[in-house]
Amino acid sequence: MPAVTVEDLLVLPRVRRPDAAGESERKVHSITTAPSGFEGEGFPVRRAFAGVAQSLLDPFVHMDQMGEVEYAPGEPKGTPWHPHRGFETVTYIIDGIFNHHDSNGGGGVITNGDTQWMTAGKGILHIEQPPEELVISGGLFHGIQLWVNLPAADKWVPPRYQDIRSAEVGLLTSHDGSALLRVVAGDLSGEAGPGNTYTPITFVHATIEPGARLEIPWPREQNALVYVLSGSGSVSSDRRPIRSGQLAVLGAGDYVSVDASETGEDSRSPKLDVLLLGGVPIGEPVAWYGPFVMNTEDEIRQAFADYQAGRLGSIPAEHLGS
Repeated sequence: MPAVTVEDLLVLPRVRRPDAAGESERKVHSITTAPSGFEGEGFPVRRAFAGVAQSLLDPFVHMDQMGEVEYAPGEPKGTPWHPHRGFETVTYIIDGIFNHHDSNGGGGVITNGDTQWMTAGKGILHIEQPPEELVISGGLFHGIQLWVNLPAADKWVPPRYQDIRSAEVGLLTSHDGSALLRVVAGDLSGEAGPGNTYTPITFVHATIEPGARLEIPWPREQNALVYVLSGSGSVSSDRRPIRSGQLAVLGAGDYVSVDASETGEDSRSPKLDVLLLGGVPIGEPVAWYGPFVMNTEDEIRQAFADYQAGRLGSIPAEHLGS
């Protein structure tokens, strides 16, 4: 699980250790296990938010863990051209490589540790595919796609594309140097991630050494989610067990704590890899159907009508044959 790696964590800035006497720890509200499924042309995913009330996830809507899968030659798959409106897709590649093109002219290739942050806004078409060389050779693929809702006032903004390279993410370590923190969006101890968001969001990929505890301050106004990408451990001082493919929803408080098992269950790495997600809830009605996330069912029907009428964009001529 390469993403962004650092040989010596002790050279990085350190996150402030929370004051346990004056700050409250976020306790576990629930732990759920992501069911497996298939997306697009048939690539395997885990539905990370399945079974969790939307009110606990707000402003997030949906998240797929793509892989981790070792493709044989000819097996890699992606998605065909499809529309979106009313939210943002955040595609974070941990291992492997993916191509993106959209009807607004955005796109490119992302690989280990890169992120594509696409704001669909009033409407866009896009496609995500493995490059031809990966289809031919096969290989390891692992990533995340997160859907972030937009407030009603921003659902009609023009589409936007942010190409966030792995070298741009904020890098920190825990107070004792036992965890690597990659900040894609938000702010941790003064280290800001490069992601430009419409509502305050924190998106962090943390790798915790076996037997270590990660304690980090977390914005009180944001919710807090911990999703395990690989490995096993526990969450909060209650030591609630958690493992690969599970999501912990945390309650209110000032800091988050995650412990890594002494010996990991993942054969690729004994370390614990987690996504730490948080955002200020939008608190608006959510109408979600297929590729559209709006506020009302009428807006969903209008989105389908606009898509069928070609008002969400056109496939660029140079990609018609892809």
